[in-house]
Amino acid sequence: MSQQSEQDKHNIYPMMPGEKEDKIIKPKRDTFLKVSVICSVFLFAISLYQLNIDYSNLWVGTVEFFIMLGRMFPPDFSEWQYIIPAAIESLQVAILGTVIAVVISLALAFLAAENLNNNKLVPRVVKGFATLMRVIPTIIWALIFIVAVGLGPLPGVLAIAVHSLGMLIKVFAQSVEEMDDGKIEALKASGANWIQIIMQGVIPTVFTALLSWTILRLEIDIGESTILGLVGAGGIGWELTRAMRSYDFNSALFITMLIFIMIFSVEMISNRLKLRV
Repeated sequence: MSQQSEQDKHNIYPMMPGEKEDKIIKPKRDTFLKVSVICSVFLFAISLYQLNIDYSNLWVGTVEFFIMLGRMFPPDFSEWQYIIPAAIESLQVAILGTVIAVVISLALAFLAAENLNNNKLVPRVVKGFATLMRVIPTIIWALIFIVAVGLGPLPGVLAIAVHSLGMLIKVFAQSVEEMDDGKIEALKASGANWIQIIMQGVIPTVFTALLSWTILRLEIDIGESTILGLVGAGGIGWELTRAMRSYDFNSALFITMLIFIMIFSVEMISNRLKLRV
């Protein structure tokens, strides 16, 4: 009874400014975050100073850009019989590379998920492999494979597959690690083996996330397949390079419009597909 009255008294008469409480909870200061922000600002300032950017050239370049943009109109459709097959080839390169990456990533992502493996070494090795594949840009992979297998669409497919592999392993594994561990524990308690846990518990739970990441990667790979054509990996990127080097801006506009239609169509189809799922 006395303890309750003391508590009520404390609630009615709050602590005065001169009084001290035995235990005062102070919020922890995130020193790492502050240091990161300070370092980022410092690096930005140093980069801005050392690059010696001539802002007058930026203004002149902007004016020249709009002049060139005016020269692109109207678009030239006369070479459609060459450009459309090249666009289809770029789309095929992107689809084939993405599918190969998805199939391999699904197998490796389950090994990289820490909540599915008691041995922590295996997930770290797989994630390290994915990081190595991801940090090397797609265009560098394309140049490597061009040296290995020659020009054409094959180095583009391999480059997209390898770089996509690095990203998809990471995001697929994260999707698995974010799921409720209760389902996994329940399946283990019922005697399910590792394959049964994945097929009956993991995939049905994270299927929507896996599909979303796959569609996003396909959209990225369509743009990547266009860029790879600039280095001789085939597709519509090669046609765009040819048009720009010959100052055929009207054909370049048609090619750019076709690239936009390709990426926009895939995005619209993917949105409808995600709504259906």
